[in-house]
Amino acid sequence: MAKPKKRYICQACGGVSHRWQGQCPDCAEWNTLVEDAPATVFSMKHDLSSGGRAVQFVDLDKPGPLPTRQPTGLAEFDRALGGGLVPGSAILLGGDPGIGKSTLLLQAAAKIAREGRGVVYVSGEEASGQVRMRAARLGLSDAPVKLASATGVRDILTTLGAMDAPGLLVIDSIQTMHSDTIEGAPGTVSQVRGCAFELIRYAKENGVALVLVGHVTKDGNIAGPRVLEHMVDVVMSFEGERSHQYRILRALKNRFGAVDEIGVFAMAGEGLEEVDNPSMLFLSGRDEPMAGSAVFPAIEGTRPVLVEIQALIVRLQSGATPRRAVVGWDNGRLAMLLAVLESRCGLNFSSAEVYLNVAGGYRLGDPAADLAVAAALVSAMADRPLPPRSVWLGEVSLAGEIRPVAHGGLRLREAAKLGFDRGFGPAHVKGGGDALAYDGLGQLANLVDRIIGNS
Repeated sequence: MAKPKKRYICQACGGVSHRWQGQCPDCAEWNTLVEDAPATVFSMKHDLSSGGRAVQFVDLDKPGPLPTRQPTGLAEFDRALGGGLVPGSAILLGGDPGIGKSTLLLQAAAKIAREGRGVVYVSGEEASGQVRMRAARLGLSDAPVKLASATGVRDILTTLGAMDAPGLLVIDSIQTMHSDTIEGAPGTVSQVRGCAFELIRYAKENGVALVLVGHVTKDGNIAGPRVLEHMVDVVMSFEGERSHQYRILRALKNRFGAVDEIGVFAMAGEGLEEVDNPSMLFLSGRDEPMAGSAVFPAIEGTRPVLVEIQALIVRLQSGATPRRAVVGWDNGRLAMLLAVLESRCGLNFSSAEVYLNVAGGYRLGDPAADLAVAAALVSAMADRPLPPRSVWLGEVSLAGEIRPVAHGGLRLREAAKLGFDRGFGPAHVKGGGDALAYDGLGQLANLVDRIIGNS
């Protein structure tokens, strides 16, 4: 019998290499290759066309009851999920350390348990007493949640098999789970993949909503093999700056709903509180109009969110290389917008440092924010505040044109509800109605003339 060959698994991407090397050939990460158990080699003699168990098929057009979503008791959590937990679904929740993942799940588990549905919370990072201590601080001590501190998947599944299937199973976290049928330490690619597979199979067979907590790397990606995100039904990210009180729950993948909905929470002394009107949270502290400040009506799913964009321009006296610092927006898009302002509008940013910040730690990825960013930059350069109670929206092309954006009318109506009475954006916006006074801008040069020329 031939000697089995060694193989090395990348802990970042799951790539397989037959020799160790400092850099992974697939994802280019350094020092991530770890020796794994040799793979079983099957020859052509292994015929898999017989000897198995017959698979039961179900007609797609056959009428029958469909799984019913179960609310978590947290409206913002349900919004991000698409309406609630689906029985038999697997959810992967990731986020930075200390952001509030365990707190969110403990609050949801307590609300579900109080409604009479079975909830099992298994922690591989904390003892049961520590979880109870946190529950007491959050005022959840009376919730009938079954707690356990375990890391062995065999022990967990054996215990669950001897009891009635719960409505919700929380595993905190999947990187701490260990299977005695797989070689390797907890957190390795093979362990994470194998443990997740066994837990997901249990959830599918018994109609249990499974939530797996996942660690993240320094880049913000969920640690472990990439295949983990393909195995689950929903991938959620819990975001926010620990220096700010707000937290955003965002769905990155959802087989049962939209991926553009968000849930907004605020961290308080008694846990996470739901935020019904995020715009008031991100616009808090605005007094008199200041130069370099513009308000942008963003859209997250069906929810408009008004955020403040702040810019600061610092002129350099020496020949030092100017700095570009961005918080909450894309660096590459800022560079493109500065190039358009210089090429199409004649402004000079080459000898100035540019600082851009989205207030409240909010992260923008909407191209409709181009005009608001440009307005903040021009206002900061001219040291002239923008018109009071105004909002800015529009996508800027490389030719300097201001293009239409999606849901423009909805954005303007939300701004009018919050007391804004003037809007600037593309020449034509459908559905805006008479929500507020609207000025259409065709070119980015019109924006510069309006601010600098004071027209």
